[in-house]
Amino acid sequence: MGWGQVAQHRKHSQKGGRKVGRHKHLWSYVIKYEPDYFGRKGFIPRSSNLKQKINVINVGELSQLVGHLSVEKKLENKEGKAFLDLGKLGYQKLLAGGKITKPVLVAVAMHSEKAAEKIEGAGGQIINAEQVEPAEESQGSEAEAETST
Repeated sequence: MGWGQVAQHRKHSQKGGRKVGRHKHLWSYVIKYEPDYFGRKGFIPRSSNLKQKINVINVGELSQLVGHLSVEKKLENKEGKAFLDLGKLGYQKLLAGGKITKPVLVAVAMHSEKAAEKIEGAGGQIINAEQVEPAEESQGSEAEAETST
């Protein structure tokens, strides 16, 4: 009927069901196993939603990329040098990390000054990606004009 006079409900607590201690001694558990336990609150700035991720590649990785593309027979040669259109390969920016020894023509939208120095020091050249695309379109229209006549 009842719980008696002394020690009522003391041995059988309900603390486990309430998830007590999430902000205190169980904080590491929340971080590890339930990272979304508390949810998100507050203002999210508009500019954080508008940022686009820029894929970058270092100068040192270009020689490896040339090797992979030449094995797959997807490498273009222009002016006796390997030609890489980094925009088609998914990169928007070229940075100066690493070393390059092969002369390479690189078409890329953005690059650092040091990357340009390293490429030109190896005998290569950087071309803006905007200059490459219209040239390819004009070649395609010339080929269509020749086939139509």
